[in-house]
Amino acid sequence: MTNEKDPSLSPDLGPENLKELKETAAERRKQLHEQLEQRAEATPEADAEKSKREALEAASKAEKEAKPEASAAEKPRHLSRQHRKQLEKANYAKTMKEARSHMSAPSRAFSKVIHNKAVEKTSEVVGNTLARPNSILAGSVTAFLLTLIIYLFARHYGYPLSGSETIAAFILGWVMGLLFDYLRVMITGKKA
Repeated sequence: MTNEKDPSLSPDLGPENLKELKETAAERRKQLHEQLEQRAEATPEADAEKSKREALEAASKAEKEAKPEASAAEKPRHLSRQHRKQLEKANYAKTMKEARSHMSAPSRAFSKVIHNKAVEKTSEVVGNTLARPNSILAGSVTAFLLTLIIYLFARHYGYPLSGSETIAAFILGWVMGLLFDYLRVMITGKKA
């Protein structure tokens, strides 16, 4: 063995040993600080954030893996027009059957009447031509105002009313609403 003493075991603290001791203490303080930060990150909130991040990454990874399969299935195949119409009819029938299974018996019967092809087509034509929202609104406003004016006039001068005034005023307002829609479409070129 050597006669030299270990400087760390020496009770003599010289300036060199003191400097070395301070450096060691600073390093140890830094290590303890890092350990405290790591423990703080291990709190339930941090674990939840970490779990959430991992779940989102896993979900996006699974989505990316599933996309090629989905895009292959979504790729429009060149079906004949007749085959496409048959598929649409089958899907429509399946959807209607599913919807009607949740309805009461009177509702099912009413649904069958309303969703009859002839009734649906007629309803679309009437809704796009005669029963326009602007024409009905104009008809009802005109009926209210003209009936009010006619009623006040008849009451003031003592004329009897026949009962058809409201209907006639509605028809007049409805025609004005249709003309307004027609002119607006002709001028702007945009349908409402």
